[in-house]
Amino acid sequence: MNKIDDLMALLQKKEREEDKCKNTIIWILAIVGAVAAVAGIAYAVYRFFTPDYLEDFEDDFEDDFDDYFDDEDGEEN
Repeated sequence: MNKIDDLMALLQKKEREEDKCKNTIIWILAIVGAVAAVAGIAYAVYRFFTPDYLEDFEDDFEDDFDDYFDDEDGEEN
C-alpha cells in the first residue's frame, strides 16, 4: 500500500503544478486582453473627437466641380 500512496501523492503533485501553469497562462491572457480593450476604447474616443478634414475637402471640391460645369452650360446658350 505504501507504493500506491507514493504514486497517488506524486500524481497529485504533478496535477497541482499543471494547474499553476494554467493559472499563469490565464492571467497573462487576461492582462493582454485588458490592455487591448483599453487601447481599442482609446482609439474609438480619438476617432470620435478628431474632426474629419476630408469631408470638408470633398465638399469644396464638389462645389468647384459644379461651378465649372455651370459655366460651360452658360457659354453654349
